[in-house]
Amino acid sequence: MDMGKLNWGLIGGGEGSQIGAAHRIGAALDGLYTFTAGALDVDPARGRAFAQKLGVEPVRAYGDWREMLASERRRSDRIDLVTVATPNSTHYEIAKAFIEAGIAVLCEKPMTMTVAEAEDLAAAVKRTGAIFAVNYGYSGYALVRHMRAMVARGDLGKVRLVKAEFAHGFHADAADADNPRVRWRYDPAQAGRSAQFADCGIHALHMASYVCGQRPRELSADFVSCVASRSLEDDAMVNFRMDGGAVLRLWTSSVAIGRMHGFNIQVFGEKGGVRWAQEWPNQLYWTPLNGRTQILERGGPDLSPEADRASRVTIGHAEGMPLAFANIYADLAEQISARKESRAPNPLAGHYPTVEDGLASIAAIAAAVESAKAGGLWVDARPPSRRAFP
Repeated sequence: MDMGKLNWGLIGGGEGSQIGAAHRIGAALDGLYTFTAGALDVDPARGRAFAQKLGVEPVRAYGDWREMLASERRRSDRIDLVTVATPNSTHYEIAKAFIEAGIAVLCEKPMTMTVAEAEDLAAAVKRTGAIFAVNYGYSGYALVRHMRAMVARGDLGKVRLVKAEFAHGFHADAADADNPRVRWRYDPAQAGRSAQFADCGIHALHMASYVCGQRPRELSADFVSCVASRSLEDDAMVNFRMDGGAVLRLWTSSVAIGRMHGFNIQVFGEKGGVRWAQEWPNQLYWTPLNGRTQILERGGPDLSPEADRASRVTIGHAEGMPLAFANIYADLAEQISARKESRAPNPLAGHYPTVEDGLASIAAIAAAVESAKAGGLWVDARPPSRRAFP
């Protein structure tokens, strides 16, 4: 163990997992963590073997998360941060258990399956003072953080309208509907009350909220199952009225043939507009009112401190998702280290998605399901516990 590093543990994300590899790369990139403990697979033997293959000591290569928690909480060199990258239905129980043990948590999205679970988790974080993040990993991109800074410093003026999309076409083939890798996503017993909106749409919702500093107040949703055999939606259009006065138009789909990742955002204010696409993350298009469109390059001059801190490679070279994840891991490392050292953290390390972001997303999923079932009725999108505030 390197005494200069924080100890990191991973639950889920076993061999063959795309998200597990992205987390391991992100956590390792800056040399801030040692991969110390893991419970990586639903099969205990397979999970232990893979953890050891990755360099985890046998005694800390665990068969399941309960064994990991019981052991780690007793150790003087226990993990400082655990990442929860397990199936959605397990997030709440695991995350809450580690919070209660005083261990910082980075939880994959969706944070929980129900609003009640999300409310309870948010209350636990507040009560314990735990450091807790939800992995809306796209918020780690340098130019996303620059967009956020532009809005916050008033470059766009008052935000009027946001258009966000997360649409792909990889589930468009009706003949693939019985493929187990696809079918579970549209099965209420495994996916919950929503499929495409809960999977991809909430990334677009969080991005809009993150950039503009506004959360959903009310919404109207239209859900469609374009593949008739599906019980849950594979396409959704959701309109939001945000708590800061902006309007958000959000489209998400898994049947948009020709779209690859298809994640992009446009923000329109009184004084200008910006647009960014995750498949081309190095460019941000900025158009001031009555002015010419400018292309801002990641790593270029005159960007915000937030963007500069999040930029990893020199201008012109590609930066991708694992590096965005690394920015969230770096933020959390600074928060954890500052707390251990009894000092104030770098204010630029405070831009990671929090339990409140997770709670807002879960409440929006429930509201969107309710609205869609009621033919697009406008419903309150706020968590019940937050509705007493204006």
